[in-house]
Amino acid sequence: MFEWIVSPEAWVALASLVALEIVLGIDNIIFISILVGRLPESQREKARRLGLALAMLARLGLLFSLVWIMGLVEPLFVAFGQEISGRDIILVLGGLFLLAKSTHEIHASLEVAEHSAAPVSASFTSVMVQIAALDMVFSLDSVITAVGLVDHISVMVIAIVVSVAVMLFAAKPIGNFVDSHPTIKMLALSFLLMIGLTLMAEGLDVHVPKGYIYFAMAFSFAVEILNIRVRKRSQIALSKRLSE
Repeated sequence: MFEWIVSPEAWVALASLVALEIVLGIDNIIFISILVGRLPESQREKARRLGLALAMLARLGLLFSLVWIMGLVEPLFVAFGQEISGRDIILVLGGLFLLAKSTHEIHASLEVAEHSAAPVSASFTSVMVQIAALDMVFSLDSVITAVGLVDHISVMVIAIVVSVAVMLFAAKPIGNFVDSHPTIKMLALSFLLMIGLTLMAEGLDVHVPKGYIYFAMAFSFAVEILNIRVRKRSQIALSKRLSE
């Protein structure tokens, strides 16, 4: 099972897979951060940890169900000349859910801004159910990627555990940053809309290169960070002028 330990190629594959799993987990972290932001402060850390634990369990569960996973890519029926598999159905439904949830969160954020009211809090159970549902969709994509990249199950398991551990440490600072910057939260929700559309496109066998998606996310995030710095400098300059 661990005969790959003496193989340099296997270690390179492990490092590559860990990096890839972390990148694929970014959208999961954003989704969890936005959902737990609707919980009372005392419950947020617990929800983050449980959400990421569910993500890891979903990935490992799917990984040890490779026969079922491989069966998901087999066509179930044909609609409008398009072969539809179980994976396609899951991706389309997951994309629709992500679109609906992101749109709802954007609407709620705008309503709060307009009426200057406290955001409506959600129940812990409803948040965990939503996290679990999207964890399954994100995990499906992640595990299929892992199976296509690495031959050894033990390498995949280690990569998934390590990547979730890294995500666990990153989730709180990312969540706090998103909560404290409303424009970043809106940008993150826009990312989730784009990811939802991408999932639906993948489910309909329209391949969208992930590199384009992550480049667009990184570029938009970099521009927004510059905007935040400009706004802070403007506020500092204005405060100095008013104090003089």
